Amino acid sequence: MVEQVSPALARRIALAAQGFGRPHPETVGTRQLNGLMDRLRLLQIDSVNVFERSHYLPAFARLGAYDRTLLDRLTFDARGPYTEYWPHEAAFLRTEDWPLFAWRMRAYRARYGGPGSWFEVNESTVEWLRGELAANGPLVAGEIEHDANHRTGPWWGWSEVKRALERMFLFGEVAIAGRTRFQRRYGLAADVLPASALEQTVSDEDAIRELLRRAAVAYGIGTARDFADYYRIKGPRVATALQELEDAGELVPVQVPGWESAGRPLRAWMHRDARKPRRVEAAALLSPFDPVVWYRDRAMRMFGFHYRIEIYTPAPKRVYGYYSLPILLDDALVGRIDLKSDRQAGVLRVQSAWTEPGAPPATIDRLLPLLETTAAWQGLERVEVAEGARGDLAPLLADALRPGVRFGA
Repeated sequence: MVEQVSPALARRIALAAQGFGRPHPETVGTRQLNGLMDRLRLLQIDSVNVFERSHYLPAFARLGAYDRTLLDRLTFDARGPYTEYWPHEAAFLRTEDWPLFAWRMRAYRARYGGPGSWFEVNESTVEWLRGELAANGPLVAGEIEHDANHRTGPWWGWSEVKRALERMFLFGEVAIAGRTRFQRRYGLAADVLPASALEQTVSDEDAIRELLRRAAVAYGIGTARDFADYYRIKGPRVATALQELEDAGELVPVQVPGWESAGRPLRAWMHRDARKPRRVEAAALLSPFDPVVWYRDRAMRMFGFHYRIEIYTPAPKRVYGYYSLPILLDDALVGRIDLKSDRQAGVLRVQSAWTEPGAPPATIDRLLPLLETTAAWQGLERVEVAEGARGDLAPLLADALRPGVRFGA
């Protein structure tokens, strides 16, 4: 018989699996950060820095304020335990997980490196790059561009060198040896990765099954699409692997009322080791690329939270703001807030703030100390609501902050 799980319990299971509901440690060190990575398995990278870069935010949401240089040492230092690849989008992941994506590297090579592709047509640039990396070791793209390069493209202005490096990275021929001023350092995989990662061979079937198992652990509960999206896996191999995990007892079939498609219940599973907390106490701001919300269909189904990031939406057409952060209180997403770290003025600026239907009356009282902690973590002195800030929550915050609250030293 399929176990019935209420929507509220499903939310608590999911949040507990993601590391919410536990008291923040008194001190956050590398042990806690490594433990978080063991739980999430990856940190999605995004370059937008209007408030804070995305990969710093999941740790802050789950652990509280911490020294970001500690995470930099783990992720930016070539000697650290992490590297980069595309497990979901561009993300940090443990170097030891590199072999689990060999199937994806081959798929990318077939897609972008075959006959007639840009990569084949520009083989001379690729060969030159191989020689440069072999002779000089890991380098940022700017260090190896030469006079013949020209920048093209409306968004990124990538040169031929950058484009070739990114293709080689997709194919697994190049790996990332840390970052310098947030720029990737590209090196030949054979020179960057340990032999244990390069020599290990994992079959496609075993890799996909293991990745889906990890997704189930990280999510606690979900549908096939939920688990598949964690590592962006597609095709019939998903159903095969999930059935194997069910047969092995790793996944327990469940049914969640309201989880439906076209009026029919969605097939769902819970990981056998998932915690089932009676309550989750949490107050956090989530990155737009936090696993709790990065799969928008899941966020809608689980939290009733319709979420679209508006970075690429022209300003007059934005509804909630350029980089709005979901507000998590306990087991609900109760609102969203668009923040800007104005470092020159020492201000954490609220550019818009909104509540969701059903947000509790205590939302403002719980949000204020969270913003205080956030400002202090950013090294800012105070929180201010920008003039003309939009959203029903903005005037309430402005009133609560008058004549201004100073934070930090």
